[in-house]
Amino acid sequence: MDQEERLTAVDNVVTQFNTYEDFLDSQITSVDLYYLEDEGLARQLVELGYRGTGEVVKREDFEARKAAIETARLAERTQKKTLTSAGKDLQDNFLKALAVREEDNHNGKVSLNQQGFNAVHTLKKQRATVIFIRDKNSHGQEVSGYIDYAHRLKIEDFEVYFSGKRRLLPKPTDMSFYNWDSHIAVWNSTPNYQVIADNLEGLLFKYKRDRKILNVDPKVPPGDNSTRIPIQTDLYIQAVIFDHISRRKT
Repeated sequence: MDQEERLTAVDNVVTQFNTYEDFLDSQITSVDLYYLEDEGLARQLVELGYRGTGEVVKREDFEARKAAIETARLAERTQKKTLTSAGKDLQDNFLKALAVREEDNHNGKVSLNQQGFNAVHTLKKQRATVIFIRDKNSHGQEVSGYIDYAHRLKIEDFEVYFSGKRRLLPKPTDMSFYNWDSHIAVWNSTPNYQVIADNLEGLLFKYKRDRKILNVDPKVPPGDNSTRIPIQTDLYIQAVIFDHISRRKT
């Protein structure tokens, strides 16, 4: 049996039985008990590979994989509880769109993991959302800009936005910011995106993980593995969401 087959065998056993003893008992036949007359001895023989009707699974492999699965479940449960959009009665399309993307951008990935003992085989799909907003600020000035959603989630509590206490607006510290009254324009690269401002094609963002270009010009396609979604909202003059999905094996 090669490594991958062994890992698959361990996973099959772990998902089928609650304890290692339950697995051992499943391998013991009535004939074994008849001749051995000792359930404990029969379990030991199965564990050593001398008896049993299936593949030999070591106790340490079983318990390690069981613990890994439980840890993953607890982490997922904790993550869901920390989502600031959870449990909110969201009415506006813009906030609903952010809520749908919060977990992916908070985690930095959309992934399906196939884990085995001492190995993890992952096809990792990462979502990096960029938000465009145009509206008036608290001083009545029209502002617009592009926001790295994942980055803002890490440095800011979105509870105030999902609860309706405040409106999300672009800041001079975001990927781009423009004040239409004062004509102040600012660009900033983030941990996820590199800003390319001086370009004949206009403003571009390069996703740092896969180096793909996101083109925010509405007259051209947004780029490989990227989508542009205008949002009908009552909260802003204009709102657009760009989703970029990168794929890589780890």
